[in-house]
Amino acid sequence: MSDAKNSFGRRGFLGVTAAMAANLPGIPAAAASNPRPRGDVALRWWGNNSWELRLPGGKVVLIDPWLTRFKTGTYTKEGADPNTRIEVNRKLLDGLVDSGELRADHILVTHGHYDHISDVPHLAARTGATVIGTETHLSLLAALGAPEDQLALATGGEFHTFDGYSIRVLRSLHSASGDRAKIAFPGTRPLSRRDRPRVISDLLEGGTLAYQVESESGFAVLNFGGSNYVEGELAGLRPDVLLLPAGGDRVEEYVPRLLRTLGFPPYVVPTHWDDFDFPLDEPAKDWGGLAKLRDAVAGASPGSAFRVVDHREVFAP
Repeated sequence: MSDAKNSFGRRGFLGVTAAMAANLPGIPAAAASNPRPRGDVALRWWGNNSWELRLPGGKVVLIDPWLTRFKTGTYTKEGADPNTRIEVNRKLLDGLVDSGELRADHILVTHGHYDHISDVPHLAARTGATVIGTETHLSLLAALGAPEDQLALATGGEFHTFDGYSIRVLRSLHSASGDRAKIAFPGTRPLSRRDRPRVISDLLEGGTLAYQVESESGFAVLNFGGSNYVEGELAGLRPDVLLLPAGGDRVEEYVPRLLRTLGFPPYVVPTHWDDFDFPLDEPAKDWGGLAKLRDAVAGASPGSAFRVVDHREVFAP
């Protein structure tokens, strides 16, 4: 992982076909019966909920870019150690930016947890991207060294238009688990706070956002960083691609409701399904939620094509 050229030189910017998705062990693509829209947005998966959206005109939007993937034990029986030190693999990130393989005009933060935000300050500084997030997210980012003039505050409800694309910010929810519906590392912090986070429990959830990125042609990609949503925020949205996280309680109930609310999107692409204790330059390892998500989508919306993308591969509808 420390040598960017060696670690990432084996894969190009590839398109993922239905056959490739179906060849991943135990994960066949769901049968699709509806005509598919012709897209002009290419999506590359960098693991977890890290997505690169390449738009017409050369514009690039990153969502929750986290490539360092320091070990936490999140998907072990014991779970993540809250005292795990935050790490940033600057050599890896700099190699990707310097080579031109990774760049960004915008970086969208769904929430403040370590597996979503840790690399953002360094990537923002290197790419010059505008970063969108809540007050807590921006407080954490600034404390971690992100350029403050590149931080844009959002609360949900914003609709921003740029050269050739738009970003719609939606209030959303993080998944909660257990009888007491708990969220990992909950809490908020004001924008004025500047004490530097040191361990992963310092990176608070801080409110969760979802984002819809739409090209000028109208092709829309909707991303959720947590396995939950606010139904009222989604009224009237009809994304072409839904990036849907694995996990969360009662997937068999909330997934059908979500798909119905969104008008049964033509494409559903799973996200946040790999065990990130394993390297990004190896095939993704399912932590155990992928098949359940696939089954929920297939049962609720058989006309939606379920596409599984491996690490650093591209889905181009």
